[in-house]
Amino acid sequence: MNILAIDTSNYVMGVAVMKDGTVAGEYVTNIKKNHSIRLMPAIDQVMKETGMKPEDLDRIAVAHGPGSYTGVRIGLTTAKTMAWSLGIPVIGVSSLEAVARQGVFFPGFVCPFFDARRGLVYTGLYDGDMNLVKDEKNVLMGEWLEELKELNQPVLFLSQDLSVHEETIREKLGSQAVMPGEPYQFARPSIIASVAKDKEPRPVHDLVPNYLRIPEAEAKWLEQQEKK
Repeated sequence: MNILAIDTSNYVMGVAVMKDGTVAGEYVTNIKKNHSIRLMPAIDQVMKETGMKPEDLDRIAVAHGPGSYTGVRIGLTTAKTMAWSLGIPVIGVSSLEAVARQGVFFPGFVCPFFDARRGLVYTGLYDGDMNLVKDEKNVLMGEWLEELKELNQPVLFLSQDLSVHEETIREKLGSQAVMPGEPYQFARPSIIASVAKDKEPRPVHDLVPNYLRIPEAEAKWLEQQEKK
């Protein structure tokens, strides 16, 4: 199976090609540049380097959130447009699951998260078999850590935003918290491709962003409507 995987849901941008079930190429950057400008050239480069043409693809995989509202939309729009034009399935993969799978060999719980500002995070909790044991949600980090503390078991924390919350995590959980080196903190698009190959395809237009909370602009608009 040939799969193109895309991730622009957060600060890190990634593109990968899985060719005949093997990862043939992967492109990942962690730099402050516009995903909308860089995504298509990255796709073109990886496709050319791996000797792939669009018509060779069997499906497209994309990280569908949570994360940056704009970033999620960029990835989803690109993936759905390509899939629709090629007449192939598009598979959505949780951005948090993609990060969690970096810790698949950890003998305990795995906690991926993204900073959502104002003390909030997007997060969830996975076991070693990558089963979701605590649903993904948008929650105050302090409250979330209290939940994890009650487990009284080691928890592996994975996040591109680890430095923002590392001090709080260590204060709350002490030795219960495990934090690996930086290379393990970022999602890899090849992992998204690997997850997508075993997922059941759904109609292209059924795939929608997984924001976990509504955008701030929409929340303010709804608040204004309630006051009228």
